[in-house]
Amino acid sequence: MSRRGRATLPAIAVAVVAVLVAGAAAGTPAAPRTPRLAATGPAAVPHVMLIVEENRSEEAVIGAPQAPFVNALASRYGVATASYAESHPSLPNYLELLSGTTWGVTDDGTGYSFPGPTLADQLQQHGIPWRAYMESMPRPCYPGGGFNGYAKKHDPFMYFRSITGNATSCANVVPFTALHADLASGAPPAFLWVTPNLCDDGHDCSTETMDRWLATNLPPLLESSWFAQDGVVIITWDEGSGGSGCCRGAHGGRIATLVVSSRLYQHASSATPIDHAGTLRTIEELYSLPFLGDAACSCSGDLRSLIESPPTAALTWLTVSHFR
Repeated sequence: MSRRGRATLPAIAVAVVAVLVAGAAAGTPAAPRTPRLAATGPAAVPHVMLIVEENRSEEAVIGAPQAPFVNALASRYGVATASYAESHPSLPNYLELLSGTTWGVTDDGTGYSFPGPTLADQLQQHGIPWRAYMESMPRPCYPGGGFNGYAKKHDPFMYFRSITGNATSCANVVPFTALHADLASGAPPAFLWVTPNLCDDGHDCSTETMDRWLATNLPPLLESSWFAQDGVVIITWDEGSGGSGCCRGAHGGRIATLVVSSRLYQHASSATPIDHAGTLRTIEELYSLPFLGDAACSCSGDLRSLIESPPTAALTWLTVSHFR
């Protein structure tokens, strides 16, 4: 297999990791360092993380001074400028992201149970390791509607019998703290889903809190060998405000969707309309999986143009001062 060098750790990650280690009170900006070069070329199995945040329209995030980390990512990596949520309220959007349909749901009820299939089922069937990390979840496969900031309505995995009725699959729906151990092991699963708790995802707390959580938790992943090996991190929001939409009739408002890719060597943006089914479609394309539900329609859009660009030396290096 041919190999080519690539920068695996943008200074955005280096800088914030330095803050975590040294402490925010140190006040000394970290100097940029030369990026490590990793072997590239298509990995046997792509590495993808999906992070779902809460209740922000695109204009409340992109360009907002309350979100310096998100905007630093947006200025360096990929941004979908015509991204739309599926519906209101939260739950139908999460169901769409995981299964390609809202199942007709129009509320945040916790008693629903659907047969599947889901993206998790597809990955399981194809032998692709996956895990869903739920912040503040008290234990793996927790069946309750909520706990100390964990909300089932933001955890679509627990709505599907194909997962909850399968002990192996359900054991993959775990507290967020397990991610740190998985990263430390050097062998996290190929697909990672992350849902922060009700405060850290911006649902109950400020945009600053949401941004700070990302600035704390994302850099260790970007510094890992997992990301270096064809890693792609998609950050999206469940719903915006109002009823604007696109594609097959999505009407959940315009949202921000970012793509942080180890194969994207310069900033890129896409004005092609995309909804949550298009995000699912993109993930299925990366793993060469069949399309589920609404993802089967190319009208849902995709994020492929934000995942890869030709190598270039024109990388933008950021220091810790960008996040003060």
